[in-house]
Amino acid sequence: MNEMTKIETTLKDWVTDQEVRWCPGCGDYAILKAVQRTLPEIGADPKNTVFVSGIGCSSRFPYYIESYGFHTIHGRAPAFATGIKLANPELDVWLVTGDGDGMSIGGNHTMHILRRNLDCQIMLFNNEIYGLTKGQYSPTSRVGTPSPSTPQGSVDRPASPCAFAIGSGARFVARGIDISKKLPEVLKAAHAHKGAAFIEIFQNCIVYNKDVFHDFAAPKGVEDQQLWLEDGGPMLFANGTKGIAFDIAGCTLNVVDVIDGDWEAAGVAVHDVTNRALAHMLIDLRVAPAFADFPMALGVLYDDPRPTFESEVAAEREKSSAGKTADLAALLGKGQSWTVEG
Repeated sequence: MNEMTKIETTLKDWVTDQEVRWCPGCGDYAILKAVQRTLPEIGADPKNTVFVSGIGCSSRFPYYIESYGFHTIHGRAPAFATGIKLANPELDVWLVTGDGDGMSIGGNHTMHILRRNLDCQIMLFNNEIYGLTKGQYSPTSRVGTPSPSTPQGSVDRPASPCAFAIGSGARFVARGIDISKKLPEVLKAAHAHKGAAFIEIFQNCIVYNKDVFHDFAAPKGVEDQQLWLEDGGPMLFANGTKGIAFDIAGCTLNVVDVIDGDWEAAGVAVHDVTNRALAHMLIDLRVAPAFADFPMALGVLYDDPRPTFESEVAAEREKSSAGKTADLAALLGKGQSWTVEG
């Protein structure tokens, strides 16, 4: 848990006087409300909260949250977030990015904030398109996606944000859907994690990539295509009539039928958020071609904390300065020096 004083606020305390300027129907509205509902529930303090963003539609976020905020430059939000957290580790830092901002020009920065394990929440809005710059294909766009930059359809193989995150050393990886009522629970889990918490949020771009996730993220009728994970709970979906089983011989996952609610007899696996190998397989469900007929794995896929970057930097500073007196003049004059006269 982030070690900071909790205070009582309401959703209204987190709403700014700025006009929210996204396209009507954009999934960003739902994510904004989910975050504004979550912040009071975790006892967040606007005076100790910072939202940092790069460039893109999602990066308008800091204007709409009544807290400190930085709207930075393309792909470099992780660098700003790192500096903010090192300067004041007590701040609660949230990083907002998109699939273009965070996975293309900012991919290198995203990788390093994850491997360093800076204590922050990273929300990557994935709409599989560049929305702000009029619909070019992005690193997560599917093969065949038509766009102004790929009029014949994209031939690039898409990147998987969660696979990228866990491959970069992330210790917390989760997924959510913009309009899902369960999104706040995912955000709470991310905030409770001590370290870099990566959340991919499927977000509907109503103008340039409308309903690209409709098969599993539509408002109604696709619940059987969603596998909401709970640590220590069976991997059930389709109202408990189906589940995910682990095939030891083939070292893979299978869909099984659950009769009369007896998931144990069906061999349904129990989710373990600390199992990294399992997380890798869950990330691939519905994303990798071999798992195309599986439900989309949602919720917390992986959660296994380790010491944070800023805590280790602080410990290093304390150790190196122990027993020493600060003397800037001596430091500047140390080593080779020259005296200029006349």
